Amino acid sequence: MRTSSVSRQTKETSISVELNLDGNGTSKISTGIGFFDHMLASFAKHGLFDLTIKATGDLHVDDHHLVEDMGIVLGEAFAKALGDKSKIERFGHALIPMDEALSTVAVDISGRGYAVFMAEFHYESIGSYSTRMTRHFVDSFARASGMNLNVRIEGEDDHHMVESMFKALGVAIWMATRKNEKRGIPSTKGTL
Repeated sequence: MRTSSVSRQTKETSISVELNLDGNGTSKISTGIGFFDHMLASFAKHGLFDLTIKATGDLHVDDHHLVEDMGIVLGEAFAKALGDKSKIERFGHALIPMDEALSTVAVDISGRGYAVFMAEFHYESIGSYSTRMTRHFVDSFARASGMNLNVRIEGEDDHHMVESMFKALGVAIWMATRKNEKRGIPSTKGTL
């Protein structure tokens, strides 16, 4: 069973994540940032994995520590659930529109965490969520999960841009983590 539980406690945040890669998109998420909760729920729904998140942080300062640490903990949960990464597709991609916005996400579960992120947001925040934190989340998630992520977002409405990106990330990861019994370890090296 491809599941994991990961917790992280610092002076700035307290985060626990439970992940089931073979779920159906059910989520229960509480971070204290309403828009971020909505994005993580979309991520799980379109990635078809079950996700439970309980997180608190120093939101009286801003959302930076919580969003960045969430990327780390969620990335660690994916890495743990994937184990040796055998019998997965490894690569995934998605092109997801939302009204005028379009997000393109490509994923390689290579064991080498790296992120390319291209987007220009128009406002500093959506509710209490800082748009600049989208880049930080993607980068932290990529490094902690050992995934190579390439993200490009176009659009005029920041809400649509960020939401289409989280949906695209979910779909691309679902594609890359799908089981394929013929694959073994999906690498000519014999390891990832």
